[in-house]
Amino acid sequence: MRRIPSRLWLLCALYFVQGLPFGFQVTALPVYLRTRGVSLAALGFAGALSLPWMLKALWAPLVDRYGSQRVGRRRSWILPMQAGLALACVGAAFAAQRDSLPLLLGLIFVMNLFAATQDIAVDGLAVDLLRPEELGPGNTAQVVGYKLGMLTGGGLLVWASSRIGWSGLFLVMAALCLTVFTVVLFVREPPPREQEGPAGPKLDWPALFARLKSALTLPGTGWLLLFIGTYKLGESMSDVLYKPFLVDSGYTPAQIGLWVGTWGTAASLIGSTCGGLLAARLPLLGAVALTGTLRLLPLAGRWLLTQVGVSDAGVLGVTLTEEFFGGALTTVMFAFMMSRTDRRIGATHYTLLASVEVAGKAPAGPLAGLLADPKFGGWGYPNVFLLGVALSAAFLALLAPLRRNSPAPTAQPVHP
Repeated sequence: MRRIPSRLWLLCALYFVQGLPFGFQVTALPVYLRTRGVSLAALGFAGALSLPWMLKALWAPLVDRYGSQRVGRRRSWILPMQAGLALACVGAAFAAQRDSLPLLLGLIFVMNLFAATQDIAVDGLAVDLLRPEELGPGNTAQVVGYKLGMLTGGGLLVWASSRIGWSGLFLVMAALCLTVFTVVLFVREPPPREQEGPAGPKLDWPALFARLKSALTLPGTGWLLLFIGTYKLGESMSDVLYKPFLVDSGYTPAQIGLWVGTWGTAASLIGSTCGGLLAARLPLLGAVALTGTLRLLPLAGRWLLTQVGVSDAGVLGVTLTEEFFGGALTTVMFAFMMSRTDRRIGATHYTLLASVEVAGKAPAGPLAGLLADPKFGGWGYPNVFLLGVALSAAFLALLAPLRRNSPAPTAQPVHP
């Protein structure tokens, strides 16, 4: 059996750490807030805590260009970001113990800021570490690591919170961050490899922005950005309310953490792997169409739960199916985004597309919360779940203009 190179384990560990705070925010935080009586409207705005992931393209060039040669160009960013993330987790444990909600939310925002900035540096480290023949396994290590981090922060630790408490949850997260921090301390960062062909040499600032402008003014770019920005809108609206719906239906945080955060993330991981296989065998837009259509079934299943009543089997079936197809759709969409990225400015261009993807989901939380809250829209869970299905179905109509305006792929960047 072929041994997995240590650099792939390192990338997996780094992405694991980055997935911890985001996993807690998207899965555990809605449960934590709802159990403390936070309204659906206010809960919907909690998605703003992930703003650094949407805006990281603004400072990505700075992280890419500056760093200590003595410490290591990438390690000089990764180490302080990990240390800051661990300290923020310790602060969150204190805030949870004191039941100080404003302080806790502020620290979760800081966690996302540290993790998003580290993500930029780790992307650069992957470029330096991975050989051309390792790009596939390297990207697999990154995706698996990140989703395992989400599974831990939003599933396993939430399930354990009934025993260790919310403060204990954050202290375990801090310990995991410090463990990976210690590993990185003893890693010798290699000098950046000289790239050949269209990927190098490094562009200066005017050339970089000129090339980015050229990429963003290609025919069909507006349809592309709309396509990327809306593919998760309806699903995200449904996701924001699904955990509070389960809380209001009588399920405990431990049950939700195990079913949604743990088993659901595992299903998403399997779905992402299957999506990668699908993207290798079908035209990318065809793979998006297939997985996007299949995703409608479990989204409609959430609405059905509000009509026929919840049951353990129904909740598990809808949860695992939605996570599976949602994970598959994400993978094929990322593959499509990679095919539309200019290789000479791969990091900057792809980070911008990824920021559009995050920005497109941002209105989902506030909109869903306001529509569902009895004090505002008063739609309730059923109608918002149904709206999520309708928006997800409407997204598929954008496949037609994308097919008309799809140029030949320019190149594949390193990281999805």
